[in-house]
Amino acid sequence: MVDRHRKKSALVWGSLVILALVVLLAGCEGRQEEKPGQERLLQLDNLKPLPAGQAEPDAQALRVGVGAILSPQGTVLSYQPLIDYLGRKMGTPAILVQRKTYQELNDLLARNVVDLGFICTGAYFDGARKGELSLLVVPQINGKITYRAFVIVPVASPAKKVADLRGKVFAFTDPLSNTGYLCPLSLLQGMGQQPETFFSRTIFTYSHDRSMAAVMEGIADGASVDSLVYDLAVKRNPQIARQTRVIWESQDFGIPPVVVPRDISPARKALLKELLLDLHLDPEGKKVLTVLGVERFEEPELKLYKSLRRGPCPLP
Repeated sequence: MVDRHRKKSALVWGSLVILALVVLLAGCEGRQEEKPGQERLLQLDNLKPLPAGQAEPDAQALRVGVGAILSPQGTVLSYQPLIDYLGRKMGTPAILVQRKTYQELNDLLARNVVDLGFICTGAYFDGARKGELSLLVVPQINGKITYRAFVIVPVASPAKKVADLRGKVFAFTDPLSNTGYLCPLSLLQGMGQQPETFFSRTIFTYSHDRSMAAVMEGIADGASVDSLVYDLAVKRNPQIARQTRVIWESQDFGIPPVVVPRDISPARKALLKELLLDLHLDPEGKKVLTVLGVERFEEPELKLYKSLRRGPCPLP
């Protein structure tokens, strides 16, 4: 039994590595073990004071924060080519900054420690409400700048709707995740329920690929995930579709955006925006977009994000 379970776990995680190579989105647990390539990360919680009179290393470096939509190893594989590209174009070192939770990355953006952030829609709404973040651009995927929440279950589950998950174990991603928490929470509240009493137990996985794996491995009876992450996973590995199915999906939301701190210098903001909007026009930039699973970056439509003020997931 143990060997069979180990083989099943290896198959699940092996399939999700493919997703990490192409997925943009997205949105970590405790202290992460160092993975290949992570020596290029800047761990801001481990910085030490500099000796008096010594300048901060890479003071002009471009620091790019990526929300924990994917697990850390998936984030490095997906985003490092873009970060390297931006650094070359700007003539400065470029550093990937990761955090366990969406809130931690929002805090770095609010303090202007990170120059550019790839965050989830819920995290943007929270930061914008506090006056800490500014929309820069949004990715276009499959010709759209919107996405949805999917509630998924194991393919053999008898559940056909969310109400059928009463008394089950449910996986959320992050407390600031729109599709991974705020949306299903709003859905439950619309049913007159709360997760603490509706489900037997809930867990936070801190990334959408981990939530998918939790369902596939039988750790959770259901999960709410980013539709873009799920669709790309299924596209790259049909085994995921054979092991899970969608029992509910939300209306469209504004896609997880690219943001900058409210206090970033106007010149730096303008340059970053120009580089991202023109990325699809550059042959090298097209390769970067392919790794991300993005067609191009576009100007944001503010109305898609203002709609969150009315609540993320009304009942259909």
